[in-house]
Amino acid sequence: MEVQERLKAVSGQIYMDGGFAKSGASEAYDVIDPATELVIGEIPETPAAEIDAAVESANQAQKGWWKLAALERAHILHHVADKMIELKPLLAEALTREMGKPYKESLDEVDWSAHTIRHSAEIARSDMGRVMGPATAGQFHYTLKLPLGTAALIMPFNYPMVLLAWEAGAALATGNAVVVKPSEYTTLTTLLFAEAFSPLPKGLFQIVSGGPEVGKRLVEHSGTHAVAFTGSIPVGQSVAESCGRLMKPSLIETSGNDPFLVMPSAPLELTARAAAFSAYMNCGQICVSAERYYVHEDIHDAFVDALVKETEKVRVGNGLDKVDMGPMVSQKERDRYEALLKNAIEEGARPASGGGRPSQFNRGWFVEPTVLVDCTPDMRVFHQESFGPIAPICRVKSFEEAVELANNSKYGLGANIYTTDLHEGIRAAEELEAGMVWVNAPLLDNDAGPFGGTKMSGMGRQLGPEGLETFRSTKTVMIDPDCEAQDFWWFPYSDEEMYPGEDA
Repeated sequence: MEVQERLKAVSGQIYMDGGFAKSGASEAYDVIDPATELVIGEIPETPAAEIDAAVESANQAQKGWWKLAALERAHILHHVADKMIELKPLLAEALTREMGKPYKESLDEVDWSAHTIRHSAEIARSDMGRVMGPATAGQFHYTLKLPLGTAALIMPFNYPMVLLAWEAGAALATGNAVVVKPSEYTTLTTLLFAEAFSPLPKGLFQIVSGGPEVGKRLVEHSGTHAVAFTGSIPVGQSVAESCGRLMKPSLIETSGNDPFLVMPSAPLELTARAAAFSAYMNCGQICVSAERYYVHEDIHDAFVDALVKETEKVRVGNGLDKVDMGPMVSQKERDRYEALLKNAIEEGARPASGGGRPSQFNRGWFVEPTVLVDCTPDMRVFHQESFGPIAPICRVKSFEEAVELANNSKYGLGANIYTTDLHEGIRAAEELEAGMVWVNAPLLDNDAGPFGGTKMSGMGRQLGPEGLETFRSTKTVMIDPDCEAQDFWWFPYSDEEMYPGEDA
């Protein structure tokens, strides 16, 4: 069956109890291919009764899942990863048609998803607690790592599969069930992705679709016990407030406005390539895209020239063609991005390359990759997430000024520096205010290491051992195998330990 037919087949569906089910929703949204503007399907606004049923089913399935041996859970998750690779061509084409990214990037996303599922499966079964030196001789003191129950995962559109694999992998590996609410822009791909989770027990992995009200019901539902959210700051704050009121553990990953520092010792041609990739990959729709560039005055002009050359090499078009950059995900997102770009130009920035829409397209939500020069650090584009293919460049006089400007932000997700000066690299790693710092290695993830931000970029961590802790609790256990009296502190207290009185 062609991918277009598969997308139509899952239109109007949700994923319940291990299979697709037609939703009884009275409201639905059109799904539009961002490269062609053609309607390729629809998604339902899942009604409350169906959400409740999904949560109830997930909680029932979770009880049996946790009873399995850790080794058996790991084996099943490896089968999930195998299915992802088996479905890779289908999933990659579906994602490109629904979201717009180049097919190569979609293929990569499936591979990354499988890798992280395997990693979570193994580290979860190798770390289930620890034994402590007992506080009392002869006793056995240890901790247990326990699942929270059912996790609600509210996903973004930019990496709908790999971010779901990060969170669902950690949640499932630690013994939880999950109920997923995908982005409205990538629900169909997520439903097809659900086929990879078919080796799991029925009900353990569920998908409900829709807009903010569906997400809100999952967050506030008494049957969900943890929430992972990726999205905007205002919505992230609302989710965090609700979880705080409900004493429900949460992982919040919001926006980024990552700095990219370029120092005189950096190899310019290589750095320009890295800068272009960091700004334009996935049409700039990455939370850790480089969005503000601080370039030392000694090499500023040469770097701009090199970056412009790299920018003009970027091939823009339908992600199913031979291209490096596809369209933005929606007209709404393009309008938002273009308003920010227009504001920067009105404030005095000048496009050294790009700045508009590619002239060869009469449909699709395409924009040009853009280099902005003559920028000042007070411009709005330096203080608001652009989430589009833009590289605004600010000239700086020193490493210290670059770090100061980089830290002058409400965001703190990632930060980049290009330098071959070891002293600068170490200082940047320590002084840049971000959850992740890349020295000459932009945008990389590592399943073994934590991903997350500081400041208004969120709280909590994904990936690594830290990512597992989001979805489990720690219980302390103390056992006296001899069941002995503990007279060293039980009643009755000895006379010698009583208050001696005023005359003593």
